[in-house]
Amino acid sequence: MDKLLEFILKGIFPDDTPTFEKREEEGYVEYNIQVIKDNMGKIIGKEGRVIKAIRNIMKIKATLEHIKVNLILTEVQA
Repeated sequence: MDKLLEFILKGIFPDDTPTFEKREEEGYVEYNIQVIKDNMGKIIGKEGRVIKAIRNIMKIKATLEHIKVNLILTEVQA
């Protein structure tokens, strides 16, 4: 799932890919995506469509692996 998230983020931000931290527990994975303030609007998208789509893709992958996933966006300073 790490590679999938990295692939998606590189597609949105080819030059300045946000970093993410992964926290795992049994049957549960949480990704904390750290996004620069200027790029926050780009990853959220109009009415949250982009982040919702990313979450849906990750949930589909998680369902196939029989786990739960959560994505958290964190704003960081440049």
